[in-house]
Amino acid sequence: MSVRHTWLVREDGATAAWFDVRLAFADGARVEALAVLSGREVRIEDVRAEPPLSLDDFAVLGEWLESPLFEACAPAPGGGPAVSRRARPAWPGGTEGRRLVAQEYRAAREEGCDPVLAVMRVTGHSRRTSLRLIGQARDEGFLAPRRARR
Repeated sequence: MSVRHTWLVREDGATAAWFDVRLAFADGARVEALAVLSGREVRIEDVRAEPPLSLDDFAVLGEWLESPLFEACAPAPGGGPAVSRRARPAWPGGTEGRRLVAQEYRAAREEGCDPVLAVMRVTGHSRRTSLRLIGQARDEGFLAPRRARR
């Protein structure tokens, strides 16, 4: 894994830092990505992989890159204290949190968007944790059961 600060762009008081990220796996596979840190957001602008990523691998790409990117962003010029390793929006726990997860899930389904990504976006959690929250919302009756019980 290597993360290299590529360049810094400043415009109207805002700063965007660009990073080249390279991952190499034991089986010879490799992933190269171009990530940009703007404010408190990290976005992936470009991804190249050899062999090509499957949809499952693409879904966990963010988890692969999260730790090295945040470590590199902290010492980057303009990236200092604005970036926290685990910066997440405040999210209520318990029944209230599961009710809000269910609302977000249903709203995304109605809009034709991926409901799991919508829950990930609002909670700030990984895909696995978001799926667990959705399952808990189903268990409490906020969402319809996944499959009909026999």
